[in-house]
Amino acid sequence: MELILVRHGLPIRREVTEGAADPELSPDGRAQARHFAEYMALEHVDAIYTSPMKRAVQTAEPLEKLKSLIAVHVDGVAEFDQHSNEYIPVEELKATNDPRWQEMRDGGYGLHEDPTEFNNRVYESLEQIINDNRGGRVVVTCHGGVINSYLARVLDLPSTKGQFFYPNYTSIHRIAASSAGHRSILSVNETSHLRGTGLPVGLFHG
Repeated sequence: MELILVRHGLPIRREVTEGAADPELSPDGRAQARHFAEYMALEHVDAIYTSPMKRAVQTAEPLEKLKSLIAVHVDGVAEFDQHSNEYIPVEELKATNDPRWQEMRDGGYGLHEDPTEFNNRVYESLEQIINDNRGGRVVVTCHGGVINSYLARVLDLPSTKGQFFYPNYTSIHRIAASSAGHRSILSVNETSHLRGTGLPVGLFHG
């Protein structure tokens, strides 16, 4: 089967004093999600899954409409910052040379969950999706940390709190998963659907 992991679109900045920030998509993020859905128009999709966080749920919505599918919410692919009371896009942190930018690069900022527990729940959740959709093509809208965690596992990289690469907004990451347990990465960071749109891509622009 083909597992397609998609990072959410650009969210708004949100800082609250109580509860989780859980920001929704910005206008640019919603446009990114529409372009992603249109890019997937010619591909058959058997099922859509999403993190329960707003930015991932809203990223899936245009594809749900296009494919006449209802996304299944999976708690296990929520981001490690799901309980944080702030969300500041990493581009803002980097642009202002915020100390939290370097801390994030080192794997320390925004971690509200034990890294081993996070990696295990992500892996187990995505493997369950694979097992439930043998022979199909499945889209999962989720988060940069989730994508890093699963691809690192497929590549057999050392377990780390940090992220080994930066997934761009609405970037597509394809994994071939065989019933025998083999996992192969087919593509990483597909963002051709954003070229020429004038929309932000992420830290690195094409």
